[in-house]
Amino acid sequence: MAAFVPRSDIPHRLDRLPWSRFHTLVATALGVTWVLDGLEVTLAGTLGAALADPKALGLSAGEVGLSASFYLLGAVSGAIVFGFLADRFGRKRLFTVTLGLYLVATAATAFSWDLWSFCLFRFLTGAGIGGEYSAINSAIQELIPARYRGRTDLAINGSFWAGAALGAGMSIVLLDPDFFGADTGWRIAFFSGAVLGLAVLWLRRFLPESPRWLLVHGRLEEAEVITVDIERRMPADLVAAETGHLEVHRPVRATFGIIMHTLFKRYPGRTFLCVVLMGSQAFLYNTIFFTYALILANFYGVKAEGVGWHILFFAAGNLLGPLLLGKLFDEWGRKPMIAGCYALSGILLAIIGFLFQAEILGAWSQTFAWSVIFFFASAAASAAYLTVGEVFPIEIRANAISLFYAFGTGVGGVAGPWIFGRLIDTGERSSILIGYLIAAGLMLTAAILEAIMGIKAERQPLESVTPPLSSQAD
Repeated sequence: MAAFVPRSDIPHRLDRLPWSRFHTLVATALGVTWVLDGLEVTLAGTLGAALADPKALGLSAGEVGLSASFYLLGAVSGAIVFGFLADRFGRKRLFTVTLGLYLVATAATAFSWDLWSFCLFRFLTGAGIGGEYSAINSAIQELIPARYRGRTDLAINGSFWAGAALGAGMSIVLLDPDFFGADTGWRIAFFSGAVLGLAVLWLRRFLPESPRWLLVHGRLEEAEVITVDIERRMPADLVAAETGHLEVHRPVRATFGIIMHTLFKRYPGRTFLCVVLMGSQAFLYNTIFFTYALILANFYGVKAEGVGWHILFFAAGNLLGPLLLGKLFDEWGRKPMIAGCYALSGILLAIIGFLFQAEILGAWSQTFAWSVIFFFASAAASAAYLTVGEVFPIEIRANAISLFYAFGTGVGGVAGPWIFGRLIDTGERSSILIGYLIAAGLMLTAAILEAIMGIKAERQPLESVTPPLSSQAD
């Protein structure tokens, strides 16, 4: 007698729902992670000159870059650990733990007393944020209907720059010597992240576990209850008819062996593409953004309290890119949009790098140029996370996101800020140009590979793009 194979239409029912308050709640409560990360990264960048003040921590440019590397190392570690747990124990369980770690660590950063205490607390803050990335990216893609998935994911990842704008605006006030002392403003800035995080804890109380995750782990009744509850929140006449079923042959738990086999045996081409997409954008962002305040201070004479105005303008370009271009990723398709955004970013970066070396640009024209570059680069970076989440099975989705984030950040991000800080310390524009050209070359390489190897995932159910491991018979 053939074994009974459970069948469910839950994925199709979730994908065919209209946009509703529930989806807005998902996007808000989970997307705030990127706001927090943007706040943290911007504060670290804009406060670089203030931290160098002898009355504060007295850090050199290289030490500021080193602290940024510690933050990224923490993010890598947190992503790997919590990504594994999110695939094994569910998305929802990790939300409180990772956010709690972030709250405690960023508050502790405000009480740092020297370089190494500052680096330690930045490491722990990064671990909390890194842990958020994997579980939250997974949950967003699994709860948002297929026809909205691209634009929603880009907008949420792009909200990093709403946090960046918030951090820049705060720095304008907190670094103003007329309001706060040299050793006070930066401490208040870091402590503010914990206050914002408390509001997020309250919002997440109303979010369910991912029905898709429950389904492929054999918990069909729980998945059905949650899906029915989501459907009840919709206008009755707008819920589309359900079509199609997913068969669950056997629940699959993510183990190291299964993860490695899936990445390198079953989908080696996708693995290589995602490594390049994540690594190139990580090098671009972490190399340039963590040290941008030092460029403004050392080469354009911008004072610490004035850096925030430049970062605020810079953040606007980054925020508008995913918001304005996101719809096209669903309508025009993933391959042309991802390849195009990576290519334009690389070409423009190389051009601006040579203009910087030739001393043609001033402080504000440099900022405007960066805003144009990162209008496209921000959409490209957000699309890298979108790609990783879409092209691997749900059973290892969080692990895949965390591993690619860790690899990209570890190779392209951790060393970047420290190296670029050292290049800035040389005082030579030609040395800095080398860093710009390396980043541009990586972005162009990613564009070419996406054009050749990219996956057409627009408007497709996740289960159609990549079948779950549990749906495949032995």
